[in-house]
Amino acid sequence: MIVSWNWLSQYTELAMPLEELTDRLTLTGLNLEGVEGVLPAAGGAKDWAIDLEVTSNRPDCLGHLGVAREVSVIWQQPLTKPDPQPPATGEPLSGVTSVGIECPELCPRYTARVIRGVKIGPSPDWLAERLRSIGVAVINNVVDATNFVMMECGQPLHAFDFGELRGGRIIVRRAAAGEEFTAIDHKTYTLTGDEVVIADAQRPVALGGVMGGFDTEVSGATVDVLIESADFAPLAVRGAARSHNLHSPSSYRFERGVDPAGIDWASRRCCELILQTAGGELCGGVIDTGPAAGGEIKPPAEIKLRFNQIPRLLGIDVPADQASKILTDLGCEQTHICGECLKVIPPSWRADLTREADLLEEVARIYGYDRIPEDTGVSMAPSRRGRAEVVTERVQQVMTAAGFDEAVTLSAVEPEQVAAFRPWSGSGGAPPTLVTGTSVLRNANALRQSLVPSLLVCRRTNEALSNPTIELFEIASVYLPREGQLPDERRVLAATSGGGFLEVKGVVEALVAAIAPGATLRVEEARHELLDAARSCTLRLAGPGPHGDGDGDADGDAPLLGVLGELSGAGRQRFDLRGPSTVFEIDLAPLTAAARLVRTARPLSSYQPVSRDLNIVVDEAVRWSAIEAITRTQAGGLLEGVTFQDDSYRDPGQLGEGKKSVLFSIQLRKSDGTLTGEEADAVSDRIVQALGAELGGKLRG
Repeated sequence: MIVSWNWLSQYTELAMPLEELTDRLTLTGLNLEGVEGVLPAAGGAKDWAIDLEVTSNRPDCLGHLGVAREVSVIWQQPLTKPDPQPPATGEPLSGVTSVGIECPELCPRYTARVIRGVKIGPSPDWLAERLRSIGVAVINNVVDATNFVMMECGQPLHAFDFGELRGGRIIVRRAAAGEEFTAIDHKTYTLTGDEVVIADAQRPVALGGVMGGFDTEVSGATVDVLIESADFAPLAVRGAARSHNLHSPSSYRFERGVDPAGIDWASRRCCELILQTAGGELCGGVIDTGPAAGGEIKPPAEIKLRFNQIPRLLGIDVPADQASKILTDLGCEQTHICGECLKVIPPSWRADLTREADLLEEVARIYGYDRIPEDTGVSMAPSRRGRAEVVTERVQQVMTAAGFDEAVTLSAVEPEQVAAFRPWSGSGGAPPTLVTGTSVLRNANALRQSLVPSLLVCRRTNEALSNPTIELFEIASVYLPREGQLPDERRVLAATSGGGFLEVKGVVEALVAAIAPGATLRVEEARHELLDAARSCTLRLAGPGPHGDGDGDADGDAPLLGVLGELSGAGRQRFDLRGPSTVFEIDLAPLTAAARLVRTARPLSSYQPVSRDLNIVVDEAVRWSAIEAITRTQAGGLLEGVTFQDDSYRDPGQLGEGKKSVLFSIQLRKSDGTLTGEEADAVSDRIVQALGAELGGKLRG
């Protein structure tokens, strides 16, 4: 928000130096962005354009009066606010036009006044100078009056050429899907049906809260004007501005909310200026319609401020009478005060004041944050990170240690990306795609059901930039539709790597080992169009058994962890990837449930390990995970590691049809003595016997 020093001085005395003004405003929440000298074009006094950062919760400071109110409170100067009383000498307005609101949920209040016989021309020097000083273009005396009032009080207005309104009436309605609207920027926009439009008897003439229409803009031929001052739903205005990339000073203010009690004041003020600068006759009366017509809004809730909370939360004592005066000066209506507390009703322009902490903040910023000593003791309560936060941090540590970089992508993607990969949809068919009312980016309006497509898009971008190493992971939420309910928001970890299936599977195993020691991965067949059927799998997390052997869950009880696999040729082609990629996506919920947050350690054994190689012939359908699980169970606490060696061997002539030979190594060690060869052989024999009994495996001769 750019404010003019000379303009600001109309409403309150500015007896302080410019630097002091900007410093104090910064300390009270209106941060200084810059100051620029302005030389008047008409020989007036030099001015200063002060650029202030106004946070989204303070729309009351998006006008000179709001900033002047802050200045008057800080320096204890009176605030002079105009009291517009434009003379209405024309015919009654009720016989001239009418306003109908068909979407009260999008437009709670709409006011209209009509001035007949205006003479369009250049604005007087004082008005033009005010607008030029803050960078607003000067158009003509009527349009300039609407812009002046908006920059004065923060309430956007619009002037229609009343003669161009077909039917001479206003209809506020929801746009029809596919309806076209030509704005004053001379561009035609196709409406979606979610916007609120101001229409005449035949067509839209303005996009409510955003921009006026070309057909009814004020021009040199205009004789009669209709002045609109209204309130529009912030979400509707924001959606329309973003979906059409049509942002304006009006939409900026409506998105943040306007003062409902200032709508009629702004209308009267605008009419007063038009009568002064363009002449004409104001029709008698005003059309004020909608659920909040006449300013009859529900008053804000009363807020209680306990005086003992001032030192507890601010660390300093502010006298009760001073705290009361600060809030009263800011526009709060005091309804009660005693030795313990006070109660106030916030002013209509401060919708951000809803609780005691808000009042404490107002007291602190006006009293002066600089008056709070640096060593002030404020009581603090210790906090702790939750289980999910600790697990997330450990996941990040493991992934970065494995050479991955963390990516951050948008939750809304193009619908085609959602359809590309749905690892959580199950066998019930593809669930519907959840879409947002407004696209975050062009065509990106679908809530993602997997992180993998977003990471593959990032991979494609990095390939295009010739980055040699592309190892990416992301921790974020996916949104799974549920019939008649809010979506299932599931926090997952996904990654894309240039490594092969076994290499990336090792990363997932390391992740499980670091977070849930004792739990093991189990793999099952996976069928995903994006993945190579021969090098992909579904992952399940088997919890530790009663002896920590990793076999405590039956196959059907092990929770689904996720999916892992190399991209198929069709998958690489779908994302236009040059090289191979392996991806995985796992649900963090079962991993968090199985996590052991307290780190444990045991002494290293000083005795030598003993290794044995086993070559087992099994059926082709037997998975390595089944062999590994049996091996771990039979070896028990003596097992230090089990390693799959290279690839399986197949030879129908030697092994038989449908058979394969699996070679793997085990490493055994005792912690309290030397493991003998006989003891190691006994463990190997148990493993071979169990593999034969459970999987039909035989030791290859």
